[in-house]
Amino acid sequence: MTDAATHAPARGLAVVPALFGLVRFAHTIFALPFALAGALLAAGGVPSWATLGWIVLAMAGARSLAMAINRLVDARLDAANPRTAGREIPSGRLTRTQVWVFAAASLAALLVAVSQLPRITWYLWPVPVAAFVLYPFTKRFTWGCHLVLGVCTGLAPLAAWVAVTGRFALAPVLLALGVGLWIGGFDVVYALLDLDHDRRVGINSIPVRFGVRRALWITRAMHALAIASLAAAGAAAGTGPLYHVGVAVCGAVLVYEHAIVDPADPGRINRAFGAANMVMAVVFFAFVVADVAW
Repeated sequence: MTDAATHAPARGLAVVPALFGLVRFAHTIFALPFALAGALLAAGGVPSWATLGWIVLAMAGARSLAMAINRLVDARLDAANPRTAGREIPSGRLTRTQVWVFAAASLAALLVAVSQLPRITWYLWPVPVAAFVLYPFTKRFTWGCHLVLGVCTGLAPLAAWVAVTGRFALAPVLLALGVGLWIGGFDVVYALLDLDHDRRVGINSIPVRFGVRRALWITRAMHALAIASLAAAGAAAGTGPLYHVGVAVCGAVLVYEHAIVDPADPGRINRAFGAANMVMAVVFFAFVVADVAW
């Protein structure tokens, strides 16, 4: 498989669904609830609706920018992988120029949002953008690429906390650590889908470096640490019992995720990656809402 186009590029309004596919908009639910949870915990309640609105816009812009950069950097790798050759750039549904324009618009949305938040957010926005640029290259030289992805996503609740308070604290750092370990851990599971291909072409990952059995144990350890970090974040933020009930439920969701993973069954890996992680994000946010409203 090459990166030659197999579809005519989308034009006009047809570009919109193609871009939604590019950014996998439904997966925004992985990070957004944690960012909103960070905002609620920072405020000890509900921040102003204006602040929440700007945080949501910043999140949408940041994630869209990250996905656009990822797809541009990885276009040739995606074209060579049968599982990803149908993505928008290698299949020809979107041109590189269209994706570059979308990336620029996403960056503009992020900058508009942070310009309306505390001044510190304006000084710090290059940090996540630099992480977004770095991440797609990491699989070319280190099996630690999953951890870099975790950093990219874990910054969301930390950034939301700073957007509300204008300062750092221990609680959001622990929350960011928990989210980062959670995301990085399930990215290791997701890498099982490409294990044989990655070995052939020299892509780095934890499954490639350590094998399937050890990779799954590494993921379990990361997720155990993630739950511990989320619990510690709640203690540092002075949350009530409902928050910790939510963390326990999240732990149960992760146990279920690991129970259904079968390295030989892509369908079970996708269920663990998709449904279980969406449930965890929504459950965590729901219990944070309940705790701050109690």
